[in-house]
Amino acid sequence: MFHNEEVWGTVVSFHLPEQNISQDVKRIFLDQAIAFVHEIDEKFSTYKESSEISQLRRGDLHITDTSEPVRRIWKLCEEARDLTDGAFDPFLESLGGFDPSGYVKGWAADQIALIGQKLGITRLHINAGGDITVRGGMDDQQPWMIGIQHPKRAGRIAAVIPMRDGAVASSGGSRDLIAVGALATSVYGPDGGIADALATALMVAGRDGARWFLKPELAEYGCWVVNRHEESTWSVRWPERP
Repeated sequence: MFHNEEVWGTVVSFHLPEQNISQDVKRIFLDQAIAFVHEIDEKFSTYKESSEISQLRRGDLHITDTSEPVRRIWKLCEEARDLTDGAFDPFLESLGGFDPSGYVKGWAADQIALIGQKLGITRLHINAGGDITVRGGMDDQQPWMIGIQHPKRAGRIAAVIPMRDGAVASSGGSRDLIAVGALATSVYGPDGGIADALATALMVAGRDGARWFLKPELAEYGCWVVNRHEESTWSVRWPERP
């Protein structure tokens, strides 16, 4: 089963390969997953004036008065800021205030996988606008093969990450900003939100971010990074095929 849902200003794709589940379960999963991504859009959009995030950014709402999911993401963003020594900082007033966009897509992809797990779905592939969460492999023998696009050569795959259970988040930009240390980044690991935040932070820190992966909390994470100016690459814990 494949489905593409336009939301968050991007496309969220759901792929359930063949497995021992009924069509009814597939339909229930799809209904719940679509409802969830639109609920996230209503709460976390920085473009919708009525969203809780927009109200927070305007000062019309205090974090203590927000819904439980928004408070949870606020806390998780604080933790991600600490893990990256401040390179991931969605709280900057200079950028308009709290903007969890660099965390919430990866986190949401994980939550969709959890919806599937509760329904007995053992294999799935979620692509939330470039933030990918997978479970179970393509089949019993083959892991999912996550292709990383070359940042300057459209349609060319620069690297491949084999994965059965986990997340891959990628970030990239074309503007030549002095503060930006990388041209493109990809981070893999067990948690989509953390991978998303790390990929975002590495765009700022570049090689300086390699030290984050020495922290015990990030022992299961790795990255692949294209340097901004010389366009060479470096990686930490590049995965072997499972």
